[in-house]
Amino acid sequence: MLSSFQDILSRSSIFRDRNTLSPHYIPSTLPHREKEISTVMSAISPALKGEKPRSMFIYGKTGTGKTSCVKYVMERFEEMKSGTARMCYVNCRIYNTRYRVFHKLMKDNLPDYAKTGYGLSFFYEKMIDLLDANAINMVIVLDEVDMVRDLDDLIYTLTRANDDLKKGGMSLIGISNRLSFKDRLDPRSKSTLYETEIVFPPYTSTQLKSILEQRVKLGFSDGAVDDSAINLASAMSAQDNGDARYALKLLLRAGEIVDEEGTVVISERHVTAARKSVDEDVSIEAISTLPQHQQIVLYSIATLSMDGGRYSKLNGNTDNYLLSGEVYETYLKNSRNFKKEARSSRWYREYLNELEMLGLINTVESGKGMRGHTRLVKLAYSPAKVKSIIEKNILE
Repeated sequence: MLSSFQDILSRSSIFRDRNTLSPHYIPSTLPHREKEISTVMSAISPALKGEKPRSMFIYGKTGTGKTSCVKYVMERFEEMKSGTARMCYVNCRIYNTRYRVFHKLMKDNLPDYAKTGYGLSFFYEKMIDLLDANAINMVIVLDEVDMVRDLDDLIYTLTRANDDLKKGGMSLIGISNRLSFKDRLDPRSKSTLYETEIVFPPYTSTQLKSILEQRVKLGFSDGAVDDSAINLASAMSAQDNGDARYALKLLLRAGEIVDEEGTVVISERHVTAARKSVDEDVSIEAISTLPQHQQIVLYSIATLSMDGGRYSKLNGNTDNYLLSGEVYETYLKNSRNFKKEARSSRWYREYLNELEMLGLINTVESGKGMRGHTRLVKLAYSPAKVKSIIEKNILE
């Protein structure tokens, strides 16, 4: 029988407020991040006194609270209601070029001029005029800053603004999931951006449990989540790099399963059932947000895995490991096919390290029986699915 919206909305649910289980929800307190919040506040507080704050860079794996902490600080900053201090947030996954970042700044600060027909130099001059005329100290938050394609140019342009300003100033907060990210920057960009650095450590199982307990009270009806389910979700997430976002997704999906079943309490069984669905979602997101060259390396591993690499053919190996050198050769070919300039073998090795850190591939050193030692590479997910995701990202 066909359901109506009224039927769907009238069904009972164990959720009190699903929004509080979103990683984008900022609670009134952020457990276990008091020190990091204090450091960010101290770094930007000069803006509230009419002085230029220090620029800073925030590192940490996905789900360690980087963005939540900065947005929490932004809320406290705005409560000060300063006429000469501003913070602007830019999601660099969306605004992923220098032009788009400046367009976002115009939309937030000078919306009358936020037309895409204007050039970058026009946007730049208008921003300089705004800050100079009002002695504004602006802090620009670049979230997922490593997604900006022409990042060196962006950092140069933003920091150059301070040379062109008589009053006011411009500072940056860069946020990245990748600890090795700064190694890819031009030395001049490093020296201007990395005045202060913070590394957000992964959450422990105990910390994740207290975070989940806070969100369970906000998001679910009383008694709707068994303690054993919270313990299991915390333990699973602690194993997965201490990722609070993963823990929240597990409970959200487990709650949806309970609602679908028509039962009333989330148990360990529901968390276990939720894990498969969440793992797939997380892998798709991880692949989709990779820089393009890492996607091409992963694409090369996927296509070789589907065809069978030289190592498997020579050794009759069924584990589907690939020779690192063979993957690099395929990466060079695919870079040409995608009309991208391939990076050196040194960068390729860094890409492999990051893909392994993200859990997308596994690598081992070759044992005896091969001439010398080489690195063997294996995909952690379905090659066909990985290939499909990347083709959609790069070709569209």
